[in-house]
Amino acid sequence: MQLRSALLLGTAISLGACTQMPAPSDTRGADAPVPSAQPAPQQPIEERFPDANANSVDDFDLTTEAERQEAAAPAPIGGETSLGTTVASLGDPASQGFWLETPLVDAETEGRVVYPETGESASVTLRPIPGEPGAGSRISLAAMRLIEAPLTDLPTLEVYAGG
Repeated sequence: MQLRSALLLGTAISLGACTQMPAPSDTRGADAPVPSAQPAPQQPIEERFPDANANSVDDFDLTTEAERQEAAAPAPIGGETSLGTTVASLGDPASQGFWLETPLVDAETEGRVVYPETGESASVTLRPIPGEPGAGSRISLAAMRLIEAPLTDLPTLEVYAGG
């Protein structure tokens, strides 16, 4: 019986020691920082991707506060051209940045969208998509949040090119 007790005690001590060891697939040292889910701000926004376990708006929108402030900067005085209005839906939430995919442009250009309901605007990259000018557009998650449009609505936006 003593041998059995000694074996059980030895097994318990060994298992207890295992909890102090890093997992076999963990190649970081015990003092190494755990990588954050948020990418480094130096990484271009187009190269950021949400974590595979992303399930909230904040998990998908990886823009930094500085990027949001830059996109929310007041519109320049003059130099903008009104392209009209468009009804927009939420675009691919994993595609980062401030953009509007719209048939209102023939080539990618810088612009701005205004959501009249809130008066908020965002500087965006206008990306061309096929369709008639009234066919509708898709807006990025970051831009939609910045203009304070409800994510499940189809907001009517004023679209401007240039600036």
